[in-house]
Amino acid sequence: MIKHLDITVKGKVQGVFYRASTKAVADQLGVRGFVKNGEDGDVLIAAEADKATLEMFLDWCNEGPQDAEVSSVESNEGELKNYRNFEVVKKNHLW
Repeated sequence: MIKHLDITVKGKVQGVFYRASTKAVADQLGVRGFVKNGEDGDVLIAAEADKATLEMFLDWCNEGPQDAEVSSVESNEGELKNYRNFEVVKKNHLW
């Protein structure tokens, strides 16, 4: 059964390739959803997969890439969105 998690990763997680690394791991595990930088320095992730896969994904989120310093990971179950793939969401710049 597929579940949806909204994940917030806190710590030194911006500017350390956290989003790109998250996409690589999500693609490898078959997780669907997205990752983006939050305005307050956090990384925000929406992830959908089966329970066992999400547990492996959360384990990775607690470690992150080599230069990251994860202080906490919060996850809440949410409504299934049926994402097709996993994407890195970049900021929209308004000129």
